[in-house]
Amino acid sequence: APHILSAVTGNAVDVIKPVRALISVSDKTGIVELATYLSGIGCELLSTGGTAKKIREAGLACKDVAEHTKSPECLDGRVKTLHPKIHGGLLAVRGNEQHEKDMKDNDIGVIDMTILNLYPFEATVAKGSPFEMCVENIDIGGPSMLRSTAKNHAYTTIVTSPSQYAELIETMKTNGGGTTLALRKRFAARAYATSAAYDSSIASYFASQLDTEAPVATRVYQPEYPLKYGCNPQQKPAGISSILGSPLPFSVVNGKPGYINLLDAANAWQLVKELKKATGLAAATSFKHVSPAGAALAVPLSPTECKAFEISESDAASLTPSALAYIRARNADPMCSFGDFAAISDVVDEGTALYLKKEVSDGIIAAGYTPEALEILKQKKKGNFIILQATPDFVPPSMEYREVFGMAFSQKRNNVVVGAEHMKSSVTKRTVDDDVKRDMILGCITLKYTQSNSVGFGKNGQMVGIGAGQQSRVDCVKLAGRKVATFMLRQHPQVLGLKFKAGVKRQDRVNARVRYIEGDFTVEERARWEANFEEVPEPLTSDTKEAYMKELSGVILSSDAFFPFRDGIDHASKVGVSFVVQPGGSVADAAIIECCDEYNMGMCMTGVRLFHH
Repeated sequence: APHILSAVTGNAVDVIKPVRALISVSDKTGIVELATYLSGIGCELLSTGGTAKKIREAGLACKDVAEHTKSPECLDGRVKTLHPKIHGGLLAVRGNEQHEKDMKDNDIGVIDMTILNLYPFEATVAKGSPFEMCVENIDIGGPSMLRSTAKNHAYTTIVTSPSQYAELIETMKTNGGGTTLALRKRFAARAYATSAAYDSSIASYFASQLDTEAPVATRVYQPEYPLKYGCNPQQKPAGISSILGSPLPFSVVNGKPGYINLLDAANAWQLVKELKKATGLAAATSFKHVSPAGAALAVPLSPTECKAFEISESDAASLTPSALAYIRARNADPMCSFGDFAAISDVVDEGTALYLKKEVSDGIIAAGYTPEALEILKQKKKGNFIILQATPDFVPPSMEYREVFGMAFSQKRNNVVVGAEHMKSSVTKRTVDDDVKRDMILGCITLKYTQSNSVGFGKNGQMVGIGAGQQSRVDCVKLAGRKVATFMLRQHPQVLGLKFKAGVKRQDRVNARVRYIEGDFTVEERARWEANFEEVPEPLTSDTKEAYMKELSGVILSSDAFFPFRDGIDHASKVGVSFVVQPGGSVADAAIIECCDEYNMGMCMTGVRLFHH
């Protein structure tokens, strides 16, 4: 059985004023200010190398560690602080008779605080440095001092990040120049997490050099925001954390985002960012429950689309790319977009904000906001509209982890951005032009962030029907096809001619048009529906709808995985599909190509599956 050490007892003290602090940092942000404060309360400063030079340049007294230990640095600086006078000063239990005697016998002085950063091992690896250089940047003395200080947190304070300096100084000012036990314990927990993450990155790097799996993977999170609850009210507590050492991919400008809001924001932002990168056009999406209800690019509106989307042609002529993209995205399926979370690839301007102001929406994430747009959006939902700003140049980790039912799943992030190079030529007789490829790219990237199985229909730079989360691919096609029909029939003259009573709200008009198209009213429902109109409209008959839909063409069908049977293509032919884009790779590929040729559809195979769960 392992030998378990007994606790070493000493004085129980809450507030401790440091008499000596050891400072050794590679990130010197804020270190002069902190050193100035410590020196001002009479704390002796110990340091080494560049940190000591920085402190002295600020006019502060600083003692070299070598002078304190009476042992010079050696072995190219590999041995500086690995000395009993350092670790004895950190680990000694104050008020313990034996410890006090040992310190006196060995001329060891207390060190009450350690301020350090670890060697930048991960940054060295990220630069593609040679193995030997990476090994040289494995910190030895730093983690040793970190662990000694954190272990003895009843008396010593470990500070591992410039982000802690302000809280440290404020606590000390409030407590007569001393640190509290609560702060020391909290900082110790952060230190051990930092050490665990550091060692995990080293272990993972070594494993990668051996072409084997890492013996252990340690994920260290920094809590950022508490959330009201998780997916459901009974799922409390809940929160959002950053990965230690990395920022969040957004900042909260306004409002209090919820758990599902942030899942929507994370997926929606990636979608529009990739669309902008792949097409060069402003992009937008409208998300609900972690799948897009609509997604679109900044492609000009036709006069008929203006009428269907309730945009005057004069206003349409002055729409900015951001506004144009979001109007298209929101109007792909405006019934499903009710209460959406929006994402826009570009800076949100005043015109875009004024359009958003009219819609029922929970929040938005974007590249930025003009001051005028920000003021407009902050007034939505009585000041509670969620506004997130994407972190510029944020780079996510290459590996993703997820905990489910006591298991941790890991996978390489799906960092493939589908572009024109994935659809260089058609595998069918009919060819595809650049506008078609643009819509194919839109479809593929949209499905990359849609719950699988999924298919999507697109036209004119806009997704016009998305079928998500079905077990059968043909059911995805049927679901999305129904949405295509609804989208197109919203532009039918009878629908555009509906005469609503004054005061009928915008979303009620949207819902009423959809129900008019569907037409399957109950008796009770019809009476309430008819109350929206000045004149009860004539029914939109099946024959009328079928004749209108036969005129539709030029629609693209995208699929997140291959078609195992031709039934999906057969059904797609009923809703104006002229082009198909899919990964391919099925034993049925030849049959699918033959089917597309029968319908004179052009098809590209990307070779990239886009499942998303």
